[in-house]
Amino acid sequence: MLPLRRLSRSSLISFTGLLAGIAGLVIQWFAEPAKFAEAVPPFGVAFPPGIVFIIASGLLMLLTARWWWHAGFGVFIAFWIVGVGTLANKLTPNLTSHNPGTVAGNAIMAAGLILAFIAGVISMIAALRTRRTARSKPERVHQR
Repeated sequence: MLPLRRLSRSSLISFTGLLAGIAGLVIQWFAEPAKFAEAVPPFGVAFPPGIVFIIASGLLMLLTARWWWHAGFGVFIAFWIVGVGTLANKLTPNLTSHNPGTVAGNAIMAAGLILAFIAGVISMIAALRTRRTARSKPERVHQR
């Protein structure tokens, strides 16, 4: 069994954003499967490789949930896909595509990953503050 602590609300929101990112990629895949034909098909089917990276990031978040920095995996993948994708001019053409499914899927993916990024950063800051506060409080000695 995994040693999990209770996840904060912002961590759960970050997971929700990652799921929305996956949903957006699935919508894009259904709308225009030929776009992902360049992806190496591991099971004989070409699909968006971003799905695997987002799932892996989510699993790493779960496996490291006991530490304050666990949301960093979701923050990183969200930054990589949306931030670096925008800088590399990979995201913008999909938002201006003539295929409405591609545009909708890309908008959902980007919105979900931006949510995951923001919630992940908030989760890490809150957990770090809680950790520091707990360390700075002196322990009470119970006397009888």
